Amino acid sequence: MARTPVVVGNWKMHGSLRDIGPLVTGVKRGCAEAEGVEVGVCPPFPYLADVRDLLEGSAIRLGAQSCHAEPKGAFTGEVSAAMLKDLGCDYVILGHSERRHGLGETDAVVNRKLKAALGAGLTPILCIGELLAEREAGQTLAVVERQLSGSLQGFPPDDVARMILAYEPVWAIGTGKTATPAQAQEVHAAVRKIVERLAGRAVAQAIRIQYGGSVKADNVDELMSQPDLDGALVGGASLDPDGFSRIVRFKRK
Repeated sequence: MARTPVVVGNWKMHGSLRDIGPLVTGVKRGCAEAEGVEVGVCPPFPYLADVRDLLEGSAIRLGAQSCHAEPKGAFTGEVSAAMLKDLGCDYVILGHSERRHGLGETDAVVNRKLKAALGAGLTPILCIGELLAEREAGQTLAVVERQLSGSLQGFPPDDVARMILAYEPVWAIGTGKTATPAQAQEVHAAVRKIVERLAGRAVAQAIRIQYGGSVKADNVDELMSQPDLDGALVGGASLDPDGFSRIVRFKRK
C-alpha cells in the first residue's frame, strides 16, 4: 500500500522571534518543490501564531509539541488541544520520550491526551521508543508493544487510523547515534504487526510510522529506503533550513 511520507520538524525548546523568520523562510524555500511528501513544523508554544503567519501561502503544516488532556480548567501553564486547533495547528506530538522520561508522562496520560487531540480535530503524532538499557536487554519490542497497547487502549480502529506513529529509540535522540536502517525496519515492521492486532489489518497497512532519532541529511536516504519507514520526526536537524529541506527531499535507494 502506498503511504504518503510525512516529515515533521520538532523544534523542541529552541528559537526566538529573531530566529524564526529566517528559519521558516529557508524551510519554505527549500521545501517548495518537494513532491509526494507531507511536511510540518512544531515550534514552541509562544511562536505558534508567528510561524502560522509565516507559513501562509505554503503547503507546510503547523503542529505543537504537546497538549493537556482536559478541554479547559484550572491548569496553570497548560494548553488545551482545542486552543491549538483554534490557533491553526494540524498536528500535536504526544508521548515524546522527553515527556515520558523527563516529566513522568505515563501511557495512561498519553491515552487521555490522544483522546483530547482527536476530539479537537488534531492529528496526533504518537511517539514510542526504548531506552538504551532496554535495547541492550533485548526488550525493544516488548517496550513498544506496551507503550502502544497502553496509549491506544479503548480506541476504535477508525480513531487509530487518524494518528501518525513515530518510533524514536531514546538512545538515538540528540546523541548523534542512529538506529541502522535494518534496526529501524525491524521495529517499524513489528509496530505495524502490533497495530494490526489492536486495530486490524487495513489500519495497520495504512498508518504512517515515522522514524526519529538523529535523522540527518546524510542518513535519511538509507533510512527512508526501508519499506515500513514512512517519513521522519526530526529534532535538531529541523533547526537548519538546508538540512531539514534535504531530509524532506529524501531519495529512496
